[in-house]
Amino acid sequence: MWKAALMAFAIALTPVWALANPQTNEVQQSARVNINTADAQALADALTGVGPSKAEAIVDYREQHGRFNAVEELLHVRGIGEELLARNRERIQL
Repeated sequence: MWKAALMAFAIALTPVWALANPQTNEVQQSARVNINTADAQALADALTGVGPSKAEAIVDYREQHGRFNAVEELLHVRGIGEELLARNRERIQL
């Protein structure tokens, strides 16, 4: 009985991501975000190294300048550099 209680306790302390199906994680990691339609929260959730303020800067830039015609246009957004763009290129769609 104490083994079952200990197992239940260990599972309760295990982070959710550690219990997830590896195939599910693979799908989530390969999900793409449309930088022309996504809101700031979706951008922050989908892009590595992009928090709320950078995501908001992307949305603000889009509202001021119109749709992005190329992924490289993100380099015009304050806080987005070559390295950040390279890390996220496969996650971005137009």
